[in-house]
Parts: sequence; C-alpha cells; structure tokens
Amino acid sequence: MNLPPRVSFLGLDFDPLDVEGAATAIVEKGRKLETFAYVATPNVDHMVRLEKYPTLRRLYNQAWLTLCDSRVLEALAKIDKLPLPSAPGADVVEALFRRHIDPHETIAVVGGTAETIRTLRARYALTDIRWYDAPHGLRTNPEARAECIAFMANNPAPFTFLAVGSPQQEMIGREAVAAGTCRGVGICCGASLDFLSGEQKRAPEWMRGARLEWLHRLAENPGRLGKRYLVEGPGIAGVWMRWRKANKKA
Repeated sequence: MNLPPRVSFLGLDFDPLDVEGAATAIVEKGRKLETFAYVATPNVDHMVRLEKYPTLRRLYNQAWLTLCDSRVLEALAKIDKLPLPSAPGADVVEALFRRHIDPHETIAVVGGTAETIRTLRARYALTDIRWYDAPHGLRTNPEARAECIAFMANNPAPFTFLAVGSPQQEMIGREAVAAGTCRGVGICCGASLDFLSGEQKRAPEWMRGARLEWLHRLAENPGRLGKRYLVEGPGIAGVWMRWRKANKKA
C-alpha cells in the first residue's frame, strides 16, 4: 500500500495511519521478508523523554513507520489542525493477531515471559512462534542487544515483536537495520503482548475513548507507573507549548 504523507508534530514525523491501516501496512511489508524495518509507537512518555534526551530522536527517525500511540497526542495535534489519528500499539498488535496473522506463519518475540508465549500460542493456535528471553539492562548493554539481533537473524519472520520496553526496543530495531542481517518487520510493542495474554488488564473501551487509559494503568500499577503518569507525563503540556511557540502556532 502507498503510505500517506507524514505529519510533523513535536519534532517527529508521524505516519497518520489508524489501527487497521497500520496493521495492513505491516502485514503487506512483513510478508515480503525484505531487509528488516521497524515500527515505532511513541506516546506521551516517549515525547517527554525525547525533549530531555534529544539524541534518542534518531531511534524514531530511522523507523519505517512511526505511529501515534496516544489519544492525548491525537487531541493536541487536532487543536493544531493536524491529521494525526491515534494507532495505539496495543490495538495494532491485537489487530495483527486477531485478524491478520495466519496461525502457521512464523512469528518471533523478543522479550516477554514463557507464560506469555504459552498463552499466545494456545489462544491464537500459533504453530511457529520463536521466543528469545531477553535479559535486563538492554539499554546500557550493547552486547545483550547484539544477542537479540543474532536471534532475529537466525529466526527470520515476517513479524518480530520487540517487547522489551522503550527505548530498548527502538535501540534494537535501529541496530538491527544497521546490521543488515535481519528480515521482516519489527514492531516495538512494549506491554502489548501482556494485554493480549491477559497478564495485564486493558482499560475498558469507554476509558480508552475518553483518553483515560493512562488512569486505568495507573490504578493497576501505581508503584511502577506513578512517577511516569503523575510527575513526568504532565510535562507534555510544556513540550507542546514550546513546540507551538517555535513553530509560531497561534
């Protein structure tokens, strides 16, 4: 499929695709098993981090697809009259498993747990799922990231799910492109597989529609997510206002 023109927002170039459009594009490209490309899914947390650590922008600049993983970002872009539909990574991954991936296709997973893999295999009748139990500390351990890439090269698949959190998963994606030894499409998917397997509960549909999924996740895991959502997350307002000023938005 032909991708629509990118939309520049908050210093990143986004691909303005909705969930089904993104899933369709990923399937079409992944099944060609061409040289590896990856999908980044930045949300509010990512955008706040990027202002603090601007060198991380290269992780998104080299992505084949950059999807808006936040209904909050979608709403802010709408104020600026920018067509930026949200395509949450969890929704895109769910669409891939429910409506697109054939049970007999090879898929690879970097990260997650053995229980996640068992549940996905049973729930979607998958017959060829390759799993790499990625170690902790990937962000500061290039050797460990190289081992992930070696696994991907040795297990070529149309779809590789990078489920090791951000920015580690984007680092692996970028380095896999540079290595030139992998094929298919890598999806930087964070906790999306945990939602599919039931290890984490997804917010009800009404909360997602009301842009309150963050509140549900906070209630489910306040210890881990409190700082992200209550301290760091509100910083997106400042990021947006500074971007508007720099771009002379009214």
